[in-house]
Amino acid sequence: MALDTASDQSLSRRAMKAELLDAETELKLAYAWRDERDVEALHRLVTAYMRLAISMAAKFKRYGAPMNDLIQEAGLGLMKAADKFDPDRGVRFSTYAVWWIKASIQDHVMRNWSMVRTGSTSSQKSLFFNMRRVQARLEREAMKTGETLDKHQLRQMIATEVGVPLHDVEMMEGRLAGSDYSLNATQSVDDEGREWIDALEDPSEQAEHIVEADHDRAQLREWLIASMNALNERERFIVRERKLRENPRTLESLGDELGLSKERVRQVEAAAFGKMRKTLEAQSGEVRSFLAH
Repeated sequence: MALDTASDQSLSRRAMKAELLDAETELKLAYAWRDERDVEALHRLVTAYMRLAISMAAKFKRYGAPMNDLIQEAGLGLMKAADKFDPDRGVRFSTYAVWWIKASIQDHVMRNWSMVRTGSTSSQKSLFFNMRRVQARLEREAMKTGETLDKHQLRQMIATEVGVPLHDVEMMEGRLAGSDYSLNATQSVDDEGREWIDALEDPSEQAEHIVEADHDRAQLREWLIASMNALNERERFIVRERKLRENPRTLESLGDELGLSKERVRQVEAAAFGKMRKTLEAQSGEVRSFLAH
């Protein structure tokens, strides 16, 4: 039976006209498909129970998915059931197929309910599809006894009833509160109204922070230049090669170039740092103020 382009009305009409299978015929078709991969047998089996799939799909219309999509998902579940059905177990195919049809429809509904993943465990599925029903029953029972339930009590009772953590109930309550909305939708009916995305905080660096950062970098550069100017030419060379290069040079390589020992280069470097520290300490008030900022 085609499940791709036909409308739900067409599928429903064709399903209602399909043959009704007795237990013996159903068993023969199941054996023919399992043992001989008889495609015609599979077609008859699936077509005969498509009315069951459509009937189950109709129960999920309230979740907002198009009926044709629900029917197609139900049909896919039906075909999965036919492919996995073991006629030797002594169970009617319709009884076995119900689980696969329902699972396929539920997965589709949950995938399309929200862009935010709702959850796929059995307990989360049970909560998604039963939460409102359980909540309504608990509220009716409380009203009969004159009991008043606050939101926390009600959520806790739902969690206990369904067998899930309280956190799952709180999360699912938010998921079921409404569908997703586009951030490009306007905040008012006025065409000139700004879009919701315009109300989101800009995550990029703000202008005042950019200006402050530029000022700080300029100040640090000024201090570095001043401290470097206090050094002689050899000291500046060693500091530049050791600390200001992307790939710093080793003491040994500098010693080879300058005709100095490795230890002597280290001593010159230490002396240069000492001079730079004194130059910076001469501006100690400004430096401390900067660091505190």
